[in-house]
Amino acid sequence: MERVYERCCGIDVHKLRVVACVRTPGPRRSRSEVRTFGTTTSELLRLSDWLTEKGCTHVAMESTGVYWKPVFNILEGMCEVILVNAQHIKAVPGRKTDVRDCEWIADLLEHGLLKASFIPPEPIRDLRDLTRYRKTLTRERASEVNRIQKLLESANIKLASVATDVVGASGRAMLKALISGDHDEEHLANLAKGTLRAKRGDLVEALSGRFRDHHAFLIRQMLTHVEELERRIKECSARVEECMVPFALERTLLETIPGVGRITAEALIAEMGVDMTRFPSSAHFASWAGLCPGNNESAGKRKSGRIRKGNIWLKTALVEAALAAKKQRDTYLAALGRRIGGRRGAKRATIAVAHSIGVAAWHILAGAQPYHDLGPRHFDNLAGDRLRRHYVRRLRDLGFNVTLEAAA
Repeated sequence: MERVYERCCGIDVHKLRVVACVRTPGPRRSRSEVRTFGTTTSELLRLSDWLTEKGCTHVAMESTGVYWKPVFNILEGMCEVILVNAQHIKAVPGRKTDVRDCEWIADLLEHGLLKASFIPPEPIRDLRDLTRYRKTLTRERASEVNRIQKLLESANIKLASVATDVVGASGRAMLKALISGDHDEEHLANLAKGTLRAKRGDLVEALSGRFRDHHAFLIRQMLTHVEELERRIKECSARVEECMVPFALERTLLETIPGVGRITAEALIAEMGVDMTRFPSSAHFASWAGLCPGNNESAGKRKSGRIRKGNIWLKTALVEAALAAKKQRDTYLAALGRRIGGRRGAKRATIAVAHSIGVAAWHILAGAQPYHDLGPRHFDNLAGDRLRRHYVRRLRDLGFNVTLEAAA
């Protein structure tokens, strides 16, 4: 096969060491040289000096956990670094060693047989770390709130059956009163605020339980943890806001999509970046996100169309946006969800709406233009004649004579 890169290197990455194979031109065939380095910064600098001495222009390595990141940090800017999905470069089964692995990666790279994974620029990587950490904190807070609800149930306190949010303003006031030793149901119910005051009769019944010092200790610990998580989420959001300054326009444009709010728009920018030239088309982006049907065909028979695995953080953000968009009424995305949900089910409809939001986000960022909604009657307009024939036929089957007249 033709050599695409004359001077390249394949690296097998591990936690404590990396094994590198450099391919350089020879009289008749490429020469290979293998060396082993540690993963400390000083050792990786030695690796960088060696690659510079050999004149390497391209380096390839597997995306092994987070252990590829120190290598990438050192080699970024020195040469073109290609990060490869390990599943795509499995060698033929047999004798497997670190040396053979790095030689195999170098051989594939030399002949241009590797497909690079998407690595966003440093500002986007920093934003990605922040949005993912904020999402993790939000999940931890939700888990802690669920623990509070479970503990209240064990104390015969049915607050969650009356109040939507047990750690809202009213719920926290009642919980803190319970912790301080106030078990008077009437007084606790009077701590309700806003619309919850209309349910004071139900609150009296719900707050009558067997709340002991044991429960007070645990609720105090959990409530303190929730408040600490909320403080950290607020600080993380402030840091995200600072990092979003260069991407304020892109965030505003993404927020024009139904179901996409500020936090979701920030997550989309953090995961997909703002440079859509990385993805040749919207279909390519949807495939990378793992939101398009899979291909599994054999002997002319199409089998499972299950979606592929993709960026789980991006997929989660798009699915959450799809769930919010489906609840709206007068939008194209809501009509799409109803159209597919009626014949394929709610889950498939959610994925289809998430796919449509992802495609719209690609076009918005690629063209720097706001979202254009096609309207809730888009599908009816596409097949107006067919719908008229369908409903006329149904009415005639029911025994009616039908005459259609256009409205003014």
